Amino acid sequence: MFKHPAARSCSRKRSLGLTLVELMVALAISTVIVIAAVSALIVSRQGFTTVDAASQLRDNARFATDLVQRLGIQTGHSSIDFAGSNRTTNDQTNPPPSVFGFNNAMYAGSPQLYSPTTRSNSSEVGFGSDILVLGYQTSAPYSGATVSDKSMIDCFGTATTELPVDRDARFYNILSVGISSGEPALMCRTGRNFSTEATSSTSTVTLTDTTTQPLVAGVENFQVLYGVDGVVANTEVTASPTGVATNYLRADQFAVPDDPDSIKTNKNWRRVRSIRIGMVIRGPLGSAQETLAQTYYPFGRAAGASGGAAGSALSSSDDPGTVFTPAADSRLRQVVTFTLHLRNDQGL
Repeated sequence: MFKHPAARSCSRKRSLGLTLVELMVALAISTVIVIAAVSALIVSRQGFTTVDAASQLRDNARFATDLVQRLGIQTGHSSIDFAGSNRTTNDQTNPPPSVFGFNNAMYAGSPQLYSPTTRSNSSEVGFGSDILVLGYQTSAPYSGATVSDKSMIDCFGTATTELPVDRDARFYNILSVGISSGEPALMCRTGRNFSTEATSSTSTVTLTDTTTQPLVAGVENFQVLYGVDGVVANTEVTASPTGVATNYLRADQFAVPDDPDSIKTNKNWRRVRSIRIGMVIRGPLGSAQETLAQTYYPFGRAAGASGGAAGSALSSSDDPGTVFTPAADSRLRQVVTFTLHLRNDQGL
């Protein structure tokens, strides 16, 4: 049958359009593609966030390790003016040790350093974390100098320019876990103990010019053990020194009962030869790929230990924080463990 050319043209135009079914299929396919693309973008972004957080954790770990090791190297250093002479009857008979600490405690902010606050709330951020106190003296570059040779630094990396006024004067760096801007951090408090030469059996350390600042963000667990030379827990040391660490003790195991002037306790502290440090550093919320509850061991796992049970690698149920199980909060975490060997003799 003959059709007018105009009719045939209209028929072809109608056949070039989309039916409702075809349009719905196209929309469904497009939706699937968009969902897949968005999902890939979200996964890629999450992966980038995790990689970035892991990199930041490694940087924080390196910085904390390098700084604590640097502070440990200078611990116990004595000025040449005092190190080259014997103690006299005018000196203190029981000066405070250059290295000591407190178990499961935080610095209360008082100038009296021997008055920390015990961490008693197990749900508190930083519960189980310890306090580490490192003392040192600066040295004069030459006889009669009024400022030091700037070879000693405080925990902020600033060279200490002052000189000690007598044999038992010390500069102190106090490391502990605190809260900064709502997040846990490794905090440092610096101070000076400028004593006067007088016969005394006191072991008190009262700080002057004390300041505190955060050093490393995200440190929520800070554990310290002390490698001692022949010291038995809570017993006055009587064995002859060997110069090396024979075992590790917590800070609370140095105290000797019935020792009101801390003479026996300080004697134990002077036998510290090395310091074992363990930390757990956390990243921001959402930095982990999965939200899982995990258990961390700041002192590491003993070789061959399955599951890292309590007691492996110096962890103990008697030492809060050495077996650390934070809430499942989608944070990436890293354990940092190292041993610091003291260079200077701690005996005064």
